[in-house]
Amino acid sequence: MALKKYKPVTAGTRWRIGNAYAEITSDTPEKSLLEKKSGTGGRNVQGRRAMRYIGGGHRQHYRLVDFKRDKKNVPATVASIEYDPNRTAFIALLNYVDGEKRYILAPQGLQVGTSVLAGDEVAPEVGNALKMKFMPLGTNVHNIEMQPGQGGKLVRSAGTSAQLTNKEEKYAVLKMPSGELRKVLINCYATVGVVSNSDHSLQSMGKAGRNRWRGIRPRVRGVAMNPVDHPMGGGEGKASGGQPRSRNAQYSRGLKTRTKGKGSDKLIIQRKNGKKLAK
Repeated sequence: MALKKYKPVTAGTRWRIGNAYAEITSDTPEKSLLEKKSGTGGRNVQGRRAMRYIGGGHRQHYRLVDFKRDKKNVPATVASIEYDPNRTAFIALLNYVDGEKRYILAPQGLQVGTSVLAGDEVAPEVGNALKMKFMPLGTNVHNIEMQPGQGGKLVRSAGTSAQLTNKEEKYAVLKMPSGELRKVLINCYATVGVVSNSDHSLQSMGKAGRNRWRGIRPRVRGVAMNPVDHPMGGGEGKASGGQPRSRNAQYSRGLKTRTKGKGSDKLIIQRKNGKKLAK
């Protein structure tokens, strides 16, 4: 991916670092794979505000993305690489030989005209989806299932990938993007490759208005609120507010939020901080 640094012709472009969209080949989505998407403005079914700092934004359509890759052993050709406003990664439009069209998450290096395939024992090439039991060790994968047939749940953000480090009887051992070593059932499907748009995190909005276009309203600091509104609010002058905490008084530093004895603890070999879990 290539980034684009804008000339400071206006105050909004002075600090803006945008996406050059060099990989994008089409700006017209496939109509049959679009669904209407209505905004809530952060309101619940009673019309009351349940989430703050949400509202406005440009109108969007939802793209139906195939996370299951359940069209087995049917070759497909990449027709285009497209932008998706609902996710950080790019998506690829596939044309199957039987005439069906589907969107998938686009991995890095996937080119228009490339043939991709999903199946139990297909070649572990970029864009192909197969069971992890048939992948060689060291393969970078994304869109990983947690249960067979469930559809990809893990590693779907821009630029991310997990590495297949080991295979046991029932489990494949993956090194996750966070550094965590985790077991996943070896019969689960995953897609080979690294998710596209790897420089997404390096972009800079440049001005507050661009976040308004995305439906994000201005966020108010807790220390600027009154005591009735936030635990860090109140005080004379510019009081610090004490230990940083959330609106619900949950500490932002040092407090462990993972449930003790969680069922998936037995599948985690090593946490992202390098600590091994006691068995």
